[in-house]
Amino acid sequence: MAKQNVAELFVDTLVRAGVERLYGVVGDSLNPVVDAVRRNAAIDWIHVRHEETAAFAAGAEAQITGRLTACAGSCGPGNLHLINGLYDAHRSMAPVLALASHIPSGEIGLGYFQETHPDRLFQECSHYSELISSPRQMPRLLDTAIQHAVGRRGVSVVALPGDIAGEPAPEKAAETAIVTSRPTVRPSDAEIDKLVRMIDAAEKVTLFCGSGTAGAHAEVMEFAGRIKAPVGHALRGKEFIQYDNPYDVGMSGLLGYGAAYEATHECDLLILLGTDFPYNAFLPTDVRIVQVDVRPENLGRRSRLDLAVWGDVRETLRCLVPRVKEKRNRRFLDRMLKKHADALEGVVKAYTRKVDKHIPIHPEYVAAVLDEAAADDAVFTIDTGMCNVWGARYISPNGRRRIIGSFSHGSMANALPMAIGAQFTDRRRQVISMSGDGGFAMLMGDFLTLVQYDLPVKVVLFNNSSLSMVELEMMVAGLPAYGTGVRNPDFAAVARACGAHGVRVEKPKELAGALKDVLRHKGPALVDVVTDPNALSIPPKISAEMVTGFALSASKMVLDGGVGRMVQMARSNLRNVPRP
Repeated sequence: MAKQNVAELFVDTLVRAGVERLYGVVGDSLNPVVDAVRRNAAIDWIHVRHEETAAFAAGAEAQITGRLTACAGSCGPGNLHLINGLYDAHRSMAPVLALASHIPSGEIGLGYFQETHPDRLFQECSHYSELISSPRQMPRLLDTAIQHAVGRRGVSVVALPGDIAGEPAPEKAAETAIVTSRPTVRPSDAEIDKLVRMIDAAEKVTLFCGSGTAGAHAEVMEFAGRIKAPVGHALRGKEFIQYDNPYDVGMSGLLGYGAAYEATHECDLLILLGTDFPYNAFLPTDVRIVQVDVRPENLGRRSRLDLAVWGDVRETLRCLVPRVKEKRNRRFLDRMLKKHADALEGVVKAYTRKVDKHIPIHPEYVAAVLDEAAADDAVFTIDTGMCNVWGARYISPNGRRRIIGSFSHGSMANALPMAIGAQFTDRRRQVISMSGDGGFAMLMGDFLTLVQYDLPVKVVLFNNSSLSMVELEMMVAGLPAYGTGVRNPDFAAVARACGAHGVRVEKPKELAGALKDVLRHKGPALVDVVTDPNALSIPPKISAEMVTGFALSASKMVLDGGVGRMVQMARSNLRNVPRP
């Protein structure tokens, strides 16, 4: 029986850690690992057309499943292409193991062809980045990398020279136990006691929720009901907290809507639950603030805190709810709910007049029709830019849908690659890429990956022939739009040329039928929707100090974005508001 080599041991270890796919582009320094994957029935090699796609796909798969995923790049330029997707995965707390194949070990440091130093290059976008310089380091170094990725929720990078990958593995390499799940973290009793006293003393409490509320919807609702608190959310918290929420007051930030801003500024006590919301200019400075987060490094880095609570949101609330006094006065909550409903009613009118006749098509109308047509358990991957606005304001969460994007890293071109990773987790589940024309064109080559693997991803392309978010930034700063216009092909024809189903829509009356046709199609499909480049959006509360390049001016052509079915949620909640 042939002795196992380092590459085979590497792949076996990934399989033991639960990895089912290795995304990447083949290359000479990767050959031993790719061959080891070929001979291992428990793992598949997924050939993408660009390594950036590999990293985005792995990150999306990790976000959908919660499990460790993996990607790989060959030496030098190959693994350098991984970096953008790895930054996104790391900032999204997605457990990803990246294999950065390396030049021959004897040539490191001598300016060899394609030489880089991946163990240094990836340090900023990983919890762990190390070089395997000897077969004797296997499997302990790989085990350590996996523990970092899973335990700390983020990226680990292993640099492996191709010649070492082909060498014999060490004799009697021990199979150590590998951590594949995380424990819960409970705050101390002293912290819970302090928080109880603060809540009981406050008359008006607001909750502001982020992605750390995943799995804690029931606990947040029980807590909000007990203390009569309005509940706002950041974009990454939308999918976990907005649905079935009678206390919802919308979203704050640059894409915000509703009364979330007012609720966070007019309360006595603001409780930040599982959010690392980056726009501190939208947070108040004159109210008491508590932050609950499982990552202690997040505590207090966005705002001044009166109390920092280190713990899982769900476990913290389970400890807290039985101990806080139930509040009877709901005047603050009812006032915020009414403000929220009024704000949505005013904004939505801008896009309810003759939208089914407007040419070019309103992108808000596209998002609204898509929201109605999509499956109840669909996965939406959303491009950075104006697609973020339409996704935030029109795609309705329900507890079964997933909504993922480059919400922390803010990269263009993320939606299609993320859809690839999401679809591989379940070919029967509907996966929809909400792509902007700029983002789609940037990594359009990986539309071929959908065709190669017959992945039934549906690409809904918002085609306005412009980088419209950048154009908005220029315009509201008083600058003329420059360099933002793009000349696009008929993307539907491109899709058909690739071997997929493609439909182009230029008239609103054709939209609903085209979307249903594409969503019913059994294989990969794209609908190219020509949308209005003048449909722009600004948040409801913003000042020049909040973010460079954003200011309000009557001389600038800026339209409030619609909010779709969220106005219906607000109307429903208003039925619960007592009338005098």
